Amino acid sequence: MSLLRLDALNKAFGNLVVTKNVDLAVNEGELHALIGPNGAGKTSLVHQIAGQLQPSSGRVLLRERDITHERPEVRCQLGIGRTFQKNNLFRALSVRENVRIALQAKRGGWFECLRSTASDRALLAEVDEVLAQVRLTERLDRPVASLSYGEQRQLEIALALASKPAVLLLDEPTSGMSPAETDGMMDLVRSLPRNLGILMIEHDMNVVFSLAHTITVLYYGEVLASGAPAAIRDNPQVRSVYLGLGR
Repeated sequence: MSLLRLDALNKAFGNLVVTKNVDLAVNEGELHALIGPNGAGKTSLVHQIAGQLQPSSGRVLLRERDITHERPEVRCQLGIGRTFQKNNLFRALSVRENVRIALQAKRGGWFECLRSTASDRALLAEVDEVLAQVRLTERLDRPVASLSYGEQRQLEIALALASKPAVLLLDEPTSGMSPAETDGMMDLVRSLPRNLGILMIEHDMNVVFSLAHTITVLYYGEVLASGAPAAIRDNPQVRSVYLGLGR
């Protein structure tokens, strides 16, 4: 059984079709990369999975449960975690406080975030555990604004992991990074829990072909090809329209 399955997903804004009959599955322990040229519909597809957009037709299933019409916060509670292409952090708060808020939201919604946590040792231990996963232990009490760009991207993954996801959606995790930061992010992604299913939008083909178990190529909203990295690399259509390798 797939953790996440998309069944003939369509989305149109009037005459503008952004996804067309998209079928896709993400399994436990799989890193599934979603690639394609700008405007191919990648982010629109992820928005439909996470609930920021409602599809025009088709279904989104999480562990075979239909979540197509659930609100984003419900999907988060059920097991969909995501990062965004642009940082979505509380920059004036500390690294630890950002994760604490995310954990409390998972526990009991936003009202839980207002509760004092000075005596909640279990929660604080969980915060530290999540930050250890993303290698930010030495930055616990630093304000987010003082972190490097790469560290802020690591913290975004920590916030997504705090929701205890079954499926993690990563939107351009290495965008804007230096080569050293990109290498660090790749190592971090490799170290994530093996029971996760990961769907990752990424433009850096070195990252994609180094990390992905499966690659799906979107082209004008449709699936052009999907399969193992070697099959995608050797696919004549993909080589011609996206990888720029000719036939």
